Amino acid sequence: MSRALILVLDSLGVGHAPDAQSFGDQGADTLFHIAQACAKGQCDTQMREGPLAMPHLDALGLGMAAKTSGGVLPPGFNVTQPHGAYGCAREISPGKDTPSGHWEIAGSPADFAFGYFPQSEPAIPDDLVAALVREGNLPGVIGRVHASGTAILEELGDEHVRTGKPILYTSVDSVLQIAAHEESFGRERLYELCVAARRLCDPLKIGRIIARPFLGDSPSTYKRTPYRRDFSLPPPDGSIFDCAQQAGRAIISIGKIADIFAHRSTGSVVKGQHDMDLFTKTIEALHTLPDGGLIFANFVDLDTDFGHRRNVAGYAAGLERFDARIPELLSALKPGDLCVFTADHGNDPTWGGTDHTREHVPILAFGPDIAPRTLGVRATFADMGASVAHHLGLAPTRAGKAWQLD
Repeated sequence: MSRALILVLDSLGVGHAPDAQSFGDQGADTLFHIAQACAKGQCDTQMREGPLAMPHLDALGLGMAAKTSGGVLPPGFNVTQPHGAYGCAREISPGKDTPSGHWEIAGSPADFAFGYFPQSEPAIPDDLVAALVREGNLPGVIGRVHASGTAILEELGDEHVRTGKPILYTSVDSVLQIAAHEESFGRERLYELCVAARRLCDPLKIGRIIARPFLGDSPSTYKRTPYRRDFSLPPPDGSIFDCAQQAGRAIISIGKIADIFAHRSTGSVVKGQHDMDLFTKTIEALHTLPDGGLIFANFVDLDTDFGHRRNVAGYAAGLERFDARIPELLSALKPGDLCVFTADHGNDPTWGGTDHTREHVPILAFGPDIAPRTLGVRATFADMGASVAHHLGLAPTRAGKAWQLD
């Protein structure tokens, strides 16, 4: 029996989504623009220099996946006959955020429109705040604005520690983020507050409530800790997780995957400190995964640390660190295994603002028995979940058309 992995390198879009203009993203192209900046010497730092170097993912088809999307190879990519199957996919869900992207990858696209908080101040409505203050037994809240998560800690961290009022903020995504000091407020108390906020935000269709614990004793030292937790709306039925659980298969969710799917049918949960730690734990999980099992992993650092902060050089260095570990993954695969590498949306660090970008995502499908071929431009991310279900001999996912790799 075969095994399968779905690896999501969060935000690595490859541009040219046909509806990008509707999202204000016409021309955004995360991978190409990073590669272009590297080729021009704009990403030379103490950490890295020169053209973007991703030889292992290039050999598996990343450059050709980008060419399938946009018509040209990104600078620094040279492989035109990859070892694996490659292509790209468009998103049909009405969004460009983490939940909609992951749900669709899993074969169960969002069948509703997410809610968003307005750009006005305060952005978080009075009735929601009043209910949250009452249920959380809070002295009040502060913030209630659209803000960068790091900037708002510098601005309001001292007031939060002094008053005990948690910091509420949002973004252009469908999120409510709640920041609180791990020691003075308490991490578990923050999680409990987010559970209440999740229930209160369900009627508003807010995609995620995100707990943002932090530490430090001054604006210059406040820093978010690795104990972020996402509280998501539940996904529609019919995902690859549902199919695998119904068949009694082993399931391992790595990173924030279980949070994104509201812990429904997500099996064993593995967390980590950062992407390289999560990669190590993915390899460890693969060594123990039985036949017929599924691993679904998310690697979020490129999105949170570099994409949203518009740090092109940092994003490039992060890509190269990830690529350097691909040989470990390849050596851990067994005959019959399928690994699908993709992204959930774009986050072009050369783009205006700090938002995700509506883009095609790459698809690389590889394993010891996977023959090289082009998958073309897939009509929906859901083709990935459908194909993994087919590979594992599971019931079909709710949406998507499986490609044939044998």
